[in-house]
Amino acid sequence: MRTAVVTGANRGIGLELVRQLSDRGYRVVAVCRTSSPELNAAEAQVEEGVDITYSEGLADLADRLRGTRIDLLVNNAGVLVPSSLDTIEDELDDWRLQYEVNSLAPLRVTQTLRNHLNDGGRVVIISSRVGSIADNSSGGAYAYRMSKAAVNIAGVSLAHELADRNIAVGLLHPGYVRTGMTGNRGDIEPAEAAAGLLERIEELSMENTGSFRHANGETLPW
Repeated sequence: MRTAVVTGANRGIGLELVRQLSDRGYRVVAVCRTSSPELNAAEAQVEEGVDITYSEGLADLADRLRGTRIDLLVNNAGVLVPSSLDTIEDELDDWRLQYEVNSLAPLRVTQTLRNHLNDGGRVVIISSRVGSIADNSSGGAYAYRMSKAAVNIAGVSLAHELADRNIAVGLLHPGYVRTGMTGNRGDIEPAEAAAGLLERIEELSMENTGSFRHANGETLPW
């Protein structure tokens, strides 16, 4: 049985990924700070109380998963806080939080679990097309855009880092999804987004490692 680890698994896209991975026959390890009734009802090994922005939380996660071999790691945890140029001095803590969660945490989690990953496995970072420089046609959302642009380049470097183990790395945009993060605004529901993401994950290979793709299959510009 293949094993998948999903961070930010207690709600939204992460919860749907847990459910659908389980339906596909994976043993799923669901990582979160605080679980939810919906996650507790899913077919998953729930590891709550894990803060992936702190060294202690990462060490705890590695200890909990000692002996676990991972075929798929999905770095899904993320945060979105409004930001603007006019109020930057009042929002710096929120800007730094988005960098910690969206940019650094996927790398830190992957480094922490690197020796748990099976050769030939997959690492996925749930990014966003708002991190695309070429696709930025409206401006704004400075902190979130910057954090996603940062994790995109980190993911490309990670693809090079893990290539000798045939571990493919994918940067995936889920679409504009109706979740708590978006204030329940969006074009699609989490279940549809998760289904598209899993299709792209199944397609992920050493031929397209380090690519930036939409859940609908579109290749996104950097």
